[in-house]
Amino acid sequence: MSQTLMAIPNLSCGKDSSVVARVGAAYQEAGATLLTTHFDVDHERAVHTLAGDPGKLAKAVAAGVAVAVSQVDLESNDGVHPHVGVVDVAPIVYLTPELRGAAAAEALVLGDLIGTKVGVPVFLYGVLAGGRTRAQLRKGGLGALTDRVAAGELKPDFGPGRLDQSVGATLVAARPPMVAFNLVLARGTDLRLATEIAAEVREGGRFGLPGVRALGFELETQGLVQLSANLEDPDRAGIAELYSAVSGFCGVESGELIGLAPRRVLDAIPESLEMPDLDRELMSIEGCLRLHGIDS
Repeated sequence: MSQTLMAIPNLSCGKDSSVVARVGAAYQEAGATLLTTHFDVDHERAVHTLAGDPGKLAKAVAAGVAVAVSQVDLESNDGVHPHVGVVDVAPIVYLTPELRGAAAAEALVLGDLIGTKVGVPVFLYGVLAGGRTRAQLRKGGLGALTDRVAAGELKPDFGPGRLDQSVGATLVAARPPMVAFNLVLARGTDLRLATEIAAEVREGGRFGLPGVRALGFELETQGLVQLSANLEDPDRAGIAELYSAVSGFCGVESGELIGLAPRRVLDAIPESLEMPDLDRELMSIEGCLRLHGIDS
């Protein structure tokens, strides 16, 4: 059985492609395989998808985080995506249930490395933190997280006990694959409606989809509005279900996959959803790993 784990660090920098490339190179130089890189100017966010072996992947991710904090000043980030750190989240992803323990151990090593070697406060989320979510830690942004730490309400799990506003914190977890997916809504849709639709379709909303986290964003550079979603349980609510639910409220221009997704989720995307760049093989986790000679 393959022991491959994945990591998906999110960098709060999407305007300077040279910085994104340098961070990606640092991951590779330290031993990770770089599968994909996605960056977005409006979100001012870059997502690197990495693969590596237990015992090696955490060191590679920490090496990239070190380069990132030396290159990026968080106070200059004006992107629309919520964030609390230069490397905002860095989950370790297990592809089979048998690797859950290995992923949890790797995530704890990663948290320790980022906290003690790089000097960035680390907060755990998900099963490693009793179910605490990213959204709970990000609520109110870096300012609110800083205040909660200063008040003693929260304490970093690793690293310094105070937050530097130019660096922030990194959120670390061990989790199975999820799907990050954006829907560009029909021209003429405003941000207010996009926000309302996101509230309706996310888990807990009136038409809530299980495991769906969704927000509405304005894409100023394109003059469009987007619904951005994380599908945390894609076998229960995947891209097809999200598209169907949103289409009940307004038109959808196109879809955009961030990183990779399980092939079964991509195969379920309806032909009516415009995705001209979709390659179901190369944009699947399984196909991309095969492309890089990695047994999934």
